[in-house]
Amino acid sequence: MKIGILKCDSTNEHFRKDFGDYQDWYISLFKSIDPSLEFETYDVFLGDFPKKLKGNDVYLISGSRYGAHDGDKWIDDLEKFILQLKKLKHPLIGICFGHQIIAKALGGKTELASQGWGVGVQNYQKIVTEPWMDPDLEQFSMLSFHRDQVTRLPLGAVLIAENSFCPLSAYYIGDWLISFQGHPELTKDYIRALLYYRENIIGKEVLESGIKSLDQQIQPKIIAKWILNFFS
Repeated sequence: MKIGILKCDSTNEHFRKDFGDYQDWYISLFKSIDPSLEFETYDVFLGDFPKKLKGNDVYLISGSRYGAHDGDKWIDDLEKFILQLKKLKHPLIGICFGHQIIAKALGGKTELASQGWGVGVQNYQKIVTEPWMDPDLEQFSMLSFHRDQVTRLPLGAVLIAENSFCPLSAYYIGDWLISFQGHPELTKDYIRALLYYRENIIGKEVLESGIKSLDQQIQPKIIAKWILNFFS
């Protein structure tokens, strides 16, 4: 299987030496489950889109510091690309910003959440059980760093998981699309560094709560396995 990473941002230079860049995280995570996977990265936030849509078996839309409603040309172009994928039912994964922009492109709703910032470890309740959820978990936890949320699912979407802070935390459509608000690819060390770096944006209370949450366990490899199982 070849995964095309639609990279929607790049790590701040302040962190890149220690933590790598967006594509490195996804490649490391998914290869830890299946070393035979192949990858190609497209800097869509710089206007670099795949020339041949079928050149990759699956596409993954990454997280980003940008918002689905920012109005940049590359974001509009990404929505058009998502609609092309929908037309062909071409396999697609959404993570954080990807989760949001896919919902928006497919007729759902994404907006700045009144709840504020969701950072650190977030705990989710699974509300459906499917054969690809192996190993099965009734609850799972992932790292997060977001302020926008999906507030209305696209038509045909099945809600996978929820919590009180982010009710529409994960969903799938048919056998071609799966999407999560959380970040299975990130590490606690990176989130810890990012929290301190953005204290002036998120505020001291959110910072302290986020740092404290990092003591909790997370299950990124199980989520990655679910995603790969979904397409196999």
